[in-house]
Amino acid sequence: MELDEVADELYEVPPEEFIALRTARQNEARDGGDKGLAKEIGALPKPSAAAWVCNLLVRAQRPEIEGLVELGTLLREAQENLAGDQMRALDTQRRQLVSALTRQARALANERGHPVSTAVATQVEETLRAAMAEPEAGEALLSGRLTSPMSYSGMGTTMSRPALHLVKPPPRPEPAAKPARQPTPRASGESAADRRRREQEERRRAAEEKRRRELAAAQAAVEQASAAAEEAVAALEEHRRQTGELAARRAELQERVDELADQLAAAERETAEAAAALKREERRQTAAEHEVAEANEARDRALARVAQLEQDDT
Repeated sequence: MELDEVADELYEVPPEEFIALRTARQNEARDGGDKGLAKEIGALPKPSAAAWVCNLLVRAQRPEIEGLVELGTLLREAQENLAGDQMRALDTQRRQLVSALTRQARALANERGHPVSTAVATQVEETLRAAMAEPEAGEALLSGRLTSPMSYSGMGTTMSRPALHLVKPPPRPEPAAKPARQPTPRASGESAADRRRREQEERRRAAEEKRRRELAAAQAAVEQASAAAEEAVAALEEHRRQTGELAARRAELQERVDELADQLAAAERETAEAAAALKREERRQTAAEHEVAEANEARDRALARVAQLEQDDT
Protein backbone atom coordinates (compact mmCIF):
# COMPACT_ATOMS: atom_id res chain seq x y z
CA MET A 1 0.00 0.00 0.00
CA GLU A 2 1.33 3.44 -0.96
CA LEU A 3 0.09 6.88 -0.02
CA ASP A 4 -0.48 7.90 -3.65
CA GLU A 5 -2.79 4.94 -4.27
CA VAL A 6 -4.74 5.55 -1.07
CA ALA A 7 -5.12 9.27 -1.83
CA ASP A 8 -6.36 8.57 -5.36
CA GLU A 9 -8.92 6.15 -3.96
CA LEU A 10 -10.07 8.47 -1.15
CA TYR A 11 -10.54 11.55 -3.29
CA GLU A 12 -12.68 9.67 -5.79
CA VAL A 13 -15.34 8.37 -3.39
CA PRO A 14 -18.22 10.68 -2.32
CA PRO A 15 -17.46 12.82 0.75
CA GLU A 16 -19.86 10.89 2.98
CA GLU A 17 -17.83 7.70 2.36
CA PHE A 18 -14.45 9.38 2.89
CA ILE A 19 -14.08 9.00 6.68
CA ALA A 20 -15.03 5.31 6.77
CA LEU A 21 -12.68 4.45 3.89
CA ARG A 22 -9.83 6.52 5.34
CA THR A 23 -10.22 4.74 8.69
CA ALA A 24 -10.21 1.35 6.96
CA ARG A 25 -7.03 2.13 4.99
CA GLN A 26 -5.39 3.61 8.09
CA ASN A 27 -6.12 0.42 10.04
CA GLU A 28 -4.76 -1.71 7.20
CA ALA A 29 -1.52 0.26 7.19
CA ARG A 30 -1.22 0.02 10.99
CA ASP A 31 -1.96 -3.71 10.94
CA GLY A 32 0.73 -4.08 8.30
CA GLY A 33 3.26 -2.49 10.63
CA ASP A 34 3.62 0.82 8.75
CA LYS A 35 2.73 3.35 11.43
CA GLY A 36 4.17 6.23 9.44
CA LEU A 37 1.88 5.51 6.48
CA ALA A 38 -1.08 5.11 8.83
CA LYS A 39 -0.36 8.54 10.28
CA GLU A 40 -0.09 10.11 6.83
CA ILE A 41 -3.36 8.50 5.74
CA GLY A 42 -5.10 9.75 8.89
CA ALA A 43 -3.93 13.29 8.08
CA LEU A 44 -5.60 13.37 4.65
CA PRO A 45 -8.39 15.97 4.91
CA LYS A 46 -11.94 15.25 3.82
CA PRO A 47 -12.91 17.13 0.63
CA SER A 48 -15.81 19.54 0.43
CA ALA A 49 -18.70 18.78 -1.93
CA ALA A 50 -17.41 21.21 -4.57
CA ALA A 51 -13.86 19.82 -4.35
CA TRP A 52 -15.17 16.26 -4.79
CA VAL A 53 -17.16 17.31 -7.87
CA CYS A 54 -14.00 18.90 -9.33
CA ASN A 55 -11.99 15.74 -8.62
CA LEU A 56 -14.73 13.69 -10.28
CA LEU A 57 -14.63 15.96 -13.34
CA VAL A 58 -10.84 15.63 -13.66
CA ARG A 59 -11.05 11.83 -13.57
CA ALA A 60 -13.83 11.67 -16.14
CA GLN A 61 -12.76 14.52 -18.45
CA ARG A 62 -9.00 14.84 -17.97
CA PRO A 63 -8.19 15.82 -21.59
CA GLU A 64 -10.75 18.64 -21.40
CA ILE A 65 -9.32 19.87 -18.08
CA GLU A 66 -5.78 19.72 -19.46
CA GLY A 67 -7.04 21.77 -22.42
CA LEU A 68 -8.62 24.24 -20.01
CA VAL A 69 -5.35 24.73 -18.11
CA GLU A 70 -3.37 24.96 -21.33
CA LEU A 71 -5.82 27.48 -22.74
CA GLY A 72 -5.33 29.62 -19.64
CA THR A 73 -1.56 29.54 -20.20
CA LEU A 74 -1.94 30.45 -23.86
CA LEU A 75 -4.26 33.32 -23.05
CA ARG A 76 -1.86 34.73 -20.49
CA GLU A 77 1.01 34.55 -22.98
CA ALA A 78 -1.07 35.95 -25.83
CA GLN A 79 -2.47 38.81 -23.79
CA GLU A 80 0.37 41.15 -24.73
CA ASN A 81 0.08 40.51 -28.47
CA LEU A 82 -3.68 40.40 -29.07
CA ALA A 83 -5.88 43.39 -29.80
CA GLY A 84 -8.67 44.36 -27.42
CA ASP A 85 -11.47 42.95 -29.57
CA GLN A 86 -9.62 39.64 -29.96
CA MET A 87 -9.11 39.37 -26.20
CA ARG A 88 -12.79 40.11 -25.59
CA ALA A 89 -13.76 37.36 -28.04
CA LEU A 90 -11.43 34.87 -26.35
CA ASP A 91 -12.73 35.91 -22.94
CA THR A 92 -16.28 35.15 -24.11
CA GLN A 93 -15.14 31.75 -25.38
CA ARG A 94 -13.31 31.11 -22.10
CA ARG A 95 -16.53 31.74 -20.16
CA GLN A 96 -18.40 29.37 -22.47
CA LEU A 97 -15.78 26.66 -21.88
CA VAL A 98 -15.98 27.05 -18.09
CA SER A 99 -19.79 26.96 -18.20
CA ALA A 100 -19.80 23.83 -20.37
CA LEU A 101 -17.39 22.00 -18.04
CA THR A 102 -19.44 23.06 -15.02
CA ARG A 103 -22.54 21.54 -16.61
CA GLN A 104 -20.61 18.33 -17.30
CA ALA A 105 -19.47 18.25 -13.66
CA ARG A 106 -23.07 18.60 -12.45
CA ALA A 107 -24.18 15.81 -14.80
CA LEU A 108 -21.40 13.49 -13.55
CA ALA A 109 -22.30 14.12 -9.91
CA ASN A 110 -25.98 13.58 -10.67
CA GLU A 111 -25.16 10.23 -12.29
CA ARG A 112 -23.42 9.24 -9.05
CA GLY A 113 -26.60 10.06 -7.10
CA HIS A 114 -25.36 13.43 -5.77
CA PRO A 115 -27.31 16.33 -7.33
CA VAL A 116 -25.30 19.56 -7.21
CA SER A 117 -26.84 22.67 -5.70
CA THR A 118 -26.46 26.10 -7.27
CA ALA A 119 -24.03 27.15 -4.53
CA VAL A 120 -21.78 24.13 -5.11
CA ALA A 121 -21.95 24.61 -8.90
CA THR A 122 -20.78 28.22 -8.42
CA GLN A 123 -17.81 26.99 -6.39
CA VAL A 124 -16.95 24.47 -9.13
CA GLU A 125 -17.08 27.23 -11.74
CA GLU A 126 -14.87 29.50 -9.62
CA THR A 127 -12.38 26.65 -9.24
CA LEU A 128 -12.20 26.17 -13.01
CA ARG A 129 -11.64 29.91 -13.49
CA ALA A 130 -8.85 29.86 -10.92
CA ALA A 131 -7.24 26.90 -12.72
CA MET A 132 -7.15 28.96 -15.92
CA ALA A 133 -5.81 32.06 -14.20
CA GLU A 134 -3.00 30.58 -12.08
CA PRO A 135 -0.55 27.78 -13.05
CA GLU A 136 -0.43 26.47 -9.46
CA ALA A 137 -4.21 26.30 -9.35
CA GLY A 138 -4.20 24.40 -12.64
CA GLU A 139 -1.74 21.86 -11.25
CA ALA A 140 -3.82 21.50 -8.08
CA LEU A 141 -6.96 20.83 -10.11
CA LEU A 142 -5.22 18.29 -12.35
CA SER A 143 -4.00 16.40 -9.29
CA GLY A 144 -7.59 15.24 -8.76
CA ARG A 145 -7.06 15.61 -5.01
CA LEU A 146 -8.59 18.96 -4.13
CA THR A 147 -9.90 19.26 -0.60
CA SER A 148 -11.61 22.64 -1.02
CA PRO A 149 -12.75 24.85 -3.91
CA MET A 150 -10.55 27.63 -5.27
CA SER A 151 -11.34 31.14 -6.43
CA TYR A 152 -9.51 33.87 -8.32
CA SER A 153 -9.98 37.52 -7.41
CA GLY A 154 -7.53 38.99 -9.93
CA MET A 155 -4.81 39.18 -7.29
CA GLY A 156 -4.08 35.50 -6.86
CA THR A 157 -5.81 32.23 -6.11
CA THR A 158 -7.46 31.72 -2.73
CA MET A 159 -8.58 28.50 -1.06
CA SER A 160 -10.38 28.00 2.24
CA ARG A 161 -7.85 25.23 2.88
CA PRO A 162 -4.63 24.52 0.95
CA ALA A 163 -4.65 21.88 -1.75
CA LEU A 164 -3.53 18.44 -0.61
CA HIS A 165 0.13 18.92 0.27
CA LEU A 166 0.89 15.48 1.71
CA VAL A 167 0.44 13.77 -1.62
CA LYS A 168 1.95 15.58 -4.54
CA PRO A 169 0.76 14.70 -8.05
CA PRO A 170 3.33 12.83 -10.13
CA PRO A 171 5.71 15.28 -11.81
CA ARG A 172 5.14 15.97 -15.46
CA PRO A 173 7.95 14.92 -17.77
CA GLU A 174 10.17 17.80 -18.77
CA PRO A 175 9.75 18.77 -22.43
CA ALA A 176 12.68 17.92 -24.62
CA ALA A 177 15.05 20.80 -24.95
CA LYS A 178 14.80 22.56 -28.27
CA PRO A 179 18.02 22.67 -30.26
CA ALA A 180 19.76 25.95 -30.00
CA ARG A 181 18.96 28.20 -32.88
CA GLN A 182 21.93 28.60 -35.11
CA PRO A 183 22.76 32.18 -35.88
CA THR A 184 22.19 33.23 -39.42
CA PRO A 185 25.47 33.74 -41.18
CA ARG A 186 26.16 37.37 -41.77
CA ALA A 187 25.78 38.30 -45.36
CA SER A 188 28.84 39.54 -47.02
CA GLY A 189 29.08 43.29 -46.62
CA GLU A 190 26.06 43.43 -44.17
CA SER A 191 26.19 46.50 -41.98
CA ALA A 192 25.40 46.53 -38.26
CA ALA A 193 22.18 48.46 -38.90
CA ASP A 194 21.09 45.94 -41.55
CA ARG A 195 21.85 43.09 -39.16
CA ARG A 196 19.76 44.69 -36.39
CA ARG A 197 16.86 45.23 -38.77
CA ARG A 198 17.12 41.65 -39.98
CA GLU A 199 17.21 40.30 -36.44
CA GLN A 200 14.24 42.48 -35.44
CA GLU A 201 12.29 41.22 -38.43
CA GLU A 202 13.13 37.61 -37.51
CA ARG A 203 11.95 38.16 -33.92
CA ARG A 204 8.77 39.81 -35.16
CA ARG A 205 8.04 36.89 -37.48
CA ALA A 206 8.78 34.37 -34.72
CA ALA A 207 6.47 36.23 -32.31
CA GLU A 208 3.74 36.40 -34.95
CA GLU A 209 4.07 32.69 -35.69
CA LYS A 210 3.92 31.89 -31.97
CA ARG A 211 0.83 34.05 -31.58
CA ARG A 212 -0.86 32.27 -34.50
CA ARG A 213 -0.09 28.86 -32.99
CA GLU A 214 -1.38 29.94 -29.58
CA LEU A 215 -4.53 31.42 -31.07
CA ALA A 216 -5.15 28.26 -33.11
CA ALA A 217 -4.74 26.11 -29.99
CA ALA A 218 -7.09 28.36 -28.04
CA GLN A 219 -9.66 28.26 -30.84
CA ALA A 220 -9.43 24.45 -30.99
CA ALA A 221 -10.04 24.21 -27.24
CA VAL A 222 -13.01 26.56 -27.53
CA GLU A 223 -14.47 24.56 -30.42
CA GLN A 224 -14.19 21.36 -28.40
CA ALA A 225 -15.86 23.00 -25.40
CA SER A 226 -18.55 24.54 -27.62
CA ALA A 227 -19.36 21.09 -29.00
CA ALA A 228 -19.64 19.75 -25.46
CA ALA A 229 -21.84 22.71 -24.55
CA GLU A 230 -24.10 22.04 -27.54
CA GLU A 231 -24.47 18.41 -26.46
CA ALA A 232 -25.33 19.53 -22.94
CA VAL A 233 -27.91 21.99 -24.29
CA ALA A 234 -29.45 19.27 -26.47
CA ALA A 235 -29.70 16.97 -23.46
CA LEU A 236 -31.27 19.79 -21.47
CA GLU A 237 -33.84 20.43 -24.20
CA GLU A 238 -34.74 16.72 -24.24
CA HIS A 239 -35.22 16.74 -20.48
CA ARG A 240 -37.35 19.87 -20.80
CA ARG A 241 -39.48 18.19 -23.47
CA GLN A 242 -40.02 15.11 -21.32
CA THR A 243 -40.75 17.30 -18.31
CA GLY A 244 -43.35 19.22 -20.31
CA GLU A 245 -45.04 16.04 -21.49
CA LEU A 246 -45.15 14.62 -17.98
CA ALA A 247 -46.48 17.89 -16.59
CA ALA A 248 -49.26 17.90 -19.19
CA ARG A 249 -50.10 14.27 -18.40
CA ARG A 250 -50.19 15.05 -14.69
CA ALA A 251 -52.50 18.02 -15.30
CA GLU A 252 -54.80 15.82 -17.40
CA LEU A 253 -54.97 13.16 -14.71
CA GLN A 254 -55.50 15.77 -12.00
CA GLU A 255 -58.40 17.19 -13.98
CA ARG A 256 -59.89 13.69 -14.22
CA VAL A 257 -59.39 13.18 -10.49
CA ASP A 258 -61.15 16.47 -9.77
CA GLU A 259 -64.01 15.47 -12.04
CA LEU A 260 -64.40 12.10 -10.33
CA ALA A 261 -64.17 13.80 -6.95
CA ASP A 262 -67.06 16.10 -7.91
CA GLN A 263 -69.09 13.11 -9.09
CA LEU A 264 -68.35 11.25 -5.87
CA ALA A 265 -69.35 14.26 -3.78
CA ALA A 266 -72.64 14.56 -5.72
CA ALA A 267 -73.34 10.85 -5.26
CA GLU A 268 -72.62 11.12 -1.55
CA ARG A 269 -75.04 14.04 -1.26
CA GLU A 270 -77.74 12.08 -3.13
CA THR A 271 -77.08 9.06 -0.91
CA ALA A 272 -77.48 11.19 2.21
CA GLU A 273 -80.70 12.72 0.90
CA ALA A 274 -82.08 9.27 0.03
CA ALA A 275 -81.17 7.99 3.49
CA ALA A 276 -82.98 10.91 5.12
CA ALA A 277 -86.06 10.36 2.91
CA LEU A 278 -85.98 6.64 3.76
CA LYS A 279 -85.99 7.39 7.47
CA ARG A 280 -88.97 9.74 7.05
CA GLU A 281 -90.90 7.15 5.09
CA GLU A 282 -90.08 4.46 7.63
CA ARG A 283 -91.49 6.66 10.40
CA ARG A 284 -94.62 7.34 8.35
CA GLN A 285 -94.99 3.61 7.62
CA THR A 286 -94.76 2.82 11.33
CA ALA A 287 -97.43 5.42 12.11
CA ALA A 288 -99.68 4.08 9.35
CA GLU A 289 -99.27 0.54 10.67
CA HIS A 290 -100.39 1.75 14.12
CA GLU A 291 -103.42 3.43 12.58
CA VAL A 292 -104.32 0.27 10.65
CA ALA A 293 -104.05 -1.82 13.80
CA GLU A 294 -106.24 0.59 15.76
CA ALA A 295 -108.81 0.71 12.93
CA ASN A 296 -108.94 -3.09 12.79
CA GLU A 297 -109.45 -3.27 16.54
CA ALA A 298 -112.28 -0.71 16.34
CA ARG A 299 -113.89 -2.64 13.50
CA ASP A 300 -113.64 -5.89 15.41
CA ARG A 301 -115.24 -4.34 18.46
CA ALA A 302 -118.06 -2.88 16.33
CA LEU A 303 -118.72 -6.22 14.67
CA ALA A 304 -118.80 -7.96 18.02
CA ARG A 305 -121.31 -5.39 19.34
CA VAL A 306 -123.57 -5.88 16.32
CA ALA A 307 -123.50 -9.61 16.76
CA GLN A 308 -124.33 -9.27 20.44
CA LEU A 309 -127.29 -7.01 19.73
CA GLU A 310 -128.64 -9.31 17.05
CA GLN A 311 -128.48 -12.23 19.44
CA ASP A 312 -130.39 -10.33 22.16
CA ASP A 313 -133.25 -9.57 19.72
CA THR A 314 -133.80 -13.21 19.03
